Amino acid sequence: METNDPPLHPPLEDVVLEDVPVWDAELVHIYISPGHDYWGRLGEGRLQHGIQQVSQVECVAGRGLRGDRYCERKMGHKGQVTFFDAQVVEDIRSRFRLPKLPASVFRRNLIVRGPRLQDWLGKRFLFQGIVFEGAQECQPCHWMDRVVAEGSEDFLSSDFRGGLRAKVITPGILRVSEELLG
Repeated sequence: METNDPPLHPPLEDVVLEDVPVWDAELVHIYISPGHDYWGRLGEGRLQHGIQQVSQVECVAGRGLRGDRYCERKMGHKGQVTFFDAQVVEDIRSRFRLPKLPASVFRRNLIVRGPRLQDWLGKRFLFQGIVFEGAQECQPCHWMDRVVAEGSEDFLSSDFRGGLRAKVITPGILRVSEELLG
């Protein structure tokens, strides 16, 4: 079926890597999940999809991370992948006195150290040879108060602490930083 709609992303040969700034970042954790895992509305029970930590993941252009719940959504959606600042994880642990709180509880895909995520909203960047585009702030929901602590949703709602949703522009494989695997 032919369409007159413009392509969602330029053809790969049109992505000029020299024009895309390189992220100076460390990938601390990668998380994927086959489905959502929040409490339902109006007394519905919690869904049980869990989350899986992996050391590497395939990025599918226009879709997201292979094996993740967002990868099967409509081509080109804004939330293909979520980036979350490792410093925010540490800040939450400290503020709410939860030193062993796992980073997976936030249900963000990529926990990174280095870049100020808010600086990349609406911009393309190259990370581990893959081009991403910051699409929108990842707003926290009431889920955070239930899985972390009362007040964590408000804490994450300010200063862009909820993370960055991004589009995957070019395909490739992301890997947790080698020094963290040892």
